[in-house]
Amino acid sequence: RGAVIVSFLVCYALTTLVAGYVSGALYLRSGGTCWIRTMVYTCALFPSTILALTLMLNTVAFFYQSLAAIGFTSVVSVVLIWLLLACPLCVLGTIVGRNWSGTSNAPCRVNSIPRLIPEKRWYARPAVLIALGGVLPFGSIFIEMYFVFTSFWNYKFYYVYGFMLLVYMILVVVTVCVTIVVTYFLLNNEDYRWPWTSFLSSASTAAYVFLYSLYYFFIKTKMSGFFQTVFYFSYMAMFSLALGLLCGTLGYA
Repeated sequence: RGAVIVSFLVCYALTTLVAGYVSGALYLRSGGTCWIRTMVYTCALFPSTILALTLMLNTVAFFYQSLAAIGFTSVVSVVLIWLLLACPLCVLGTIVGRNWSGTSNAPCRVNSIPRLIPEKRWYARPAVLIALGGVLPFGSIFIEMYFVFTSFWNYKFYYVYGFMLLVYMILVVVTVCVTIVVTYFLLNNEDYRWPWTSFLSSASTAAYVFLYSLYYFFIKTKMSGFFQTVFYFSYMAMFSLALGLLCGTLGYA
């Protein structure tokens, strides 16, 4: 399990180059000017959230004298990987994306004055579309979530990685198709506010996964007490946040 975590950390640090390039290029094409702030958000927002939750869990583990506590040298090593590898790659990627990604190629001229959005039916409003957008993607991974949670929380071995890859591919296809339908609904109702709606309608899959983790905690596990509850829901929050960013990026892209 430790080797898997180290592999995830190294892969994440290396792919910050891609994250910086995409964020810099997208921000430039959107007409943004505060690119340094965008670079800082790209580099630090998600890792700082995970680090804060990890330090909180580590404090609880030390208080209970648990073996789940992470050593000081391990925490320093992760921080150094982020500072010395992830941050420079993100800065490099942002500079490359900002200067060599090309200009906006919109098929028509964008009006500087926003037009009035007509009144829509309740099922075509962005809030409803966001809430319903994650139902189908969650349905495609619902069965696999049970086996993953059982493997992680009941300490059982997980072997079917090929099936997990197939489920991931199905999730990608379903997420993209749902986002296309949501964007069509908005544009068909003359609502041009599609970027955040497309992102959030896909990212709402993570909310359903977190709700399922509530069900799994109370029905399928025998965990109790402050220590186990905090660890369970903190890890589920990290997992749901990462899944939400993944699905939202797939939907927007």
